[in-house]
Amino acid sequence: MEEPRPIALTIAGSDSGGGAGIQADLKTFQAFGVFGTSALTAVTAQNTLGVTAVHAIPLDVVRAQIDAVVTDLPPAALKTGMLATAELVAAVAAAIRGHGLKLYVLDPVMVSTSGHRLLDADAEATLARELLPLAALVTPNLHEARILTGREVATLGDMRDAARALVGLGAGAALLKGGHLDGDAVDLLWDGTEEHIWRKPRLATRHTHGTGCTLSAAMTAGLARGLPLAEATGRAVRWVAKAIETAPGLGAGHGPVNHFFPVE
Repeated sequence: MEEPRPIALTIAGSDSGGGAGIQADLKTFQAFGVFGTSALTAVTAQNTLGVTAVHAIPLDVVRAQIDAVVTDLPPAALKTGMLATAELVAAVAAAIRGHGLKLYVLDPVMVSTSGHRLLDADAEATLARELLPLAALVTPNLHEARILTGREVATLGDMRDAARALVGLGAGAALLKGGHLDGDAVDLLWDGTEEHIWRKPRLATRHTHGTGCTLSAAMTAGLARGLPLAEATGRAVRWVAKAIETAPGLGAGHGPVNHFFPVE
């Protein structure tokens, strides 16, 4: 009989186009050999061109989903994505604390690739106060890091400072995604003790929809499988780079990455 798969949980919004959100997370968990579970926070109408509608799931239904999963299918690791409102952020934080969930990856989804705001402005402080101290890892892009730390993040040196500031605010570790830096794409991990940097040539492509969701899901899957943080991050970064490089070319806008690419 096959050994049971590790379980991972994603608490995030749905992407009807299938490239980001819950759909990207579950595809990524599957690729990494992890059994995926989910708690839906919002239903979005979107495709590669943008988001046209958002319907928030009631708070009690979000909490009921988390409770149903955790009490029967306890996750070895979990992540959050789109949380939309301050009330939802607080409700999810209460659920994580209440169940004593560990190995939590916080993807602070604030703005979609197409520029649609996915987190209310008044929820930003709540996220930093309620969720950041619970996170084993936070994975902001440069824009999100600027919002969370209140400082400009435009260079590698700025990324170093922001990563340390996020750990100082309570996160166990911070991965700064430098996809918008000039030159090579750079990802920087600071775990409070050691720094790791991954550099890769920038790819000239519009097919990057869902890369943040996919990367944080890949790291969550690695942690669920028992990998050390730096190894889980390195595997995730390399896999996402290949998923972008081999993107299937779908849609007329920012297309999805290749979730079928084999994991090393």
